[in-house]
Amino acid sequence: MVGPLYHRGGGSCKGGAGCAVTAPNGEFYKSQPRILSRNQLKTTRITLYIRIRKNEDVMTSAQHDNGTAWLAKAGLRPTRQRVTLAALLIGDGQHRHVTAESLFEAAKAQGEAVSLATVYNTLRAFCDVGLMQEVTVDGSKSYFDTNTHDHPHFYWEDDAELTDAPSEDLVIASLPAAPDGAEIASVDVVIRLRRKG
Repeated sequence: MVGPLYHRGGGSCKGGAGCAVTAPNGEFYKSQPRILSRNQLKTTRITLYIRIRKNEDVMTSAQHDNGTAWLAKAGLRPTRQRVTLAALLIGDGQHRHVTAESLFEAAKAQGEAVSLATVYNTLRAFCDVGLMQEVTVDGSKSYFDTNTHDHPHFYWEDDAELTDAPSEDLVIASLPAAPDGAEIASVDVVIRLRRKG
């Protein structure tokens, strides 16, 4: 059950695309809302309930704030699209492995107008400033990881999914020397897995 709902701004709320709704705690809007009439409340409650059921990851202001702070930490300008993508990536405080396509679909599910090219460019910008790291599988498929500490990965071949592997169980005794004029920048360990049976 959704708690009491409020309408922000003038006019009536018929549940259309322009209907601005907030919870009393300011979860969707931070400005002071006004109480809806009984008719408006009934219509809006149904509309918001349907939106939440369709889209279980409705972005909260806390996720939005976390995304903005994450960008500020790296000195990136918080454009609307960057904040949206950052909130989807780290808004709940959890690390994620995403592809540009999966992040694009998540943004689309939030109702955000963002192109796939913008998602690619934004992920590259996040990597360039050290907010994410790119993990390449098979030399062509790129995953982007919000955990930038050195750690190995499992690549699940059946699902084309990348997950963290426990780094405490990994021991690298030695590496070959880098060729003349080069240095080792990083070592990526991707352990490919296939389900038994």
